[in-house]
Amino acid sequence: MINRTQDMVIGTRGSDLARFQANWVAAKFKDKLGIEPEVRIISTQGDRVTDRPLRELEGRGYFTKEIEEALLSRAVDVAVHSFKDMPSKSPDGLAVAAVSEREDPADLLIMRSDAYDEFAGDIPLRKGAIVGTSAVRREAQLRALRPDLSSKDLRGNVPTRVTKLENGQYDAIFLASAGVRRLGLDLSKFVVVRLDPARFVPSPGQGALAIQMRADDEHFDDVHRVLNDELTATSTTIEREVQRRFGGGCSLPLGAFARMEDGFWQVSGFWERDNHEAVAADVSGEYPSSLAEQLYSRLSGYAR
Repeated sequence: MINRTQDMVIGTRGSDLARFQANWVAAKFKDKLGIEPEVRIISTQGDRVTDRPLRELEGRGYFTKEIEEALLSRAVDVAVHSFKDMPSKSPDGLAVAAVSEREDPADLLIMRSDAYDEFAGDIPLRKGAIVGTSAVRREAQLRALRPDLSSKDLRGNVPTRVTKLENGQYDAIFLASAGVRRLGLDLSKFVVVRLDPARFVPSPGQGALAIQMRADDEHFDDVHRVLNDELTATSTTIEREVQRRFGGGCSLPLGAFARMEDGFWQVSGFWERDNHEAVAADVSGEYPSSLAEQLYSRLSGYAR
């Protein structure tokens, strides 16, 4: 049990999904560490600016910066982030104390029934359908797999995005399976296809939660010991090392997905080069240390 002289405060965004994730971590703290943290909502740039595509926002970490600033100022003690939203490097003084066991890392393609075409291959949509997404990576993969489809920017929290689909503003939308599962959303009105993450490659860290703290917090090691999932931590480290080599940030046309299969690490990657050339690659090995560099070299075309 942790013996604290002051209450522990968890900082998080205010969306339904972010609050669910923070409350899930708070419950783990109570169960594993014997403390009951307060959850504090912090507004981020990505939450406040909803009238522009994410790619147009300035800087990086538009869903994490304000929460990290609260950590550094000691307004909060712990931050809970969707790992895929985090830049490749924490600010000086902060570190990821633990990575949660991973939820399903895949993307879902959620379609109105009148747009579904079961004979259209991996992306089973009728020709010319409009697909909603705010992710540069998903747009790039859609261009590579189905250049006949159109993408349209999609903002808002997960339930809002589903409502926009239901109202006919889109023929289909992409959502991360992890968020849908955590919120327990009813998607029975739609046709839902889970996209193979080895082919429609997710963002680095997708499906995992990052528990971030001040690196000098006296309870950093306790949190790591009881909340860190080693397999997820290793797989997301590989993925985020690929991301770091491409310049960091979550607004890259980059997918990376690492998993253990039959005693070997398998890593799938996707990258869209500046000329809109899409490149996919896979690497494997028994030891994870060199796989990020191997995948980066194959995707970028620059061997080091």
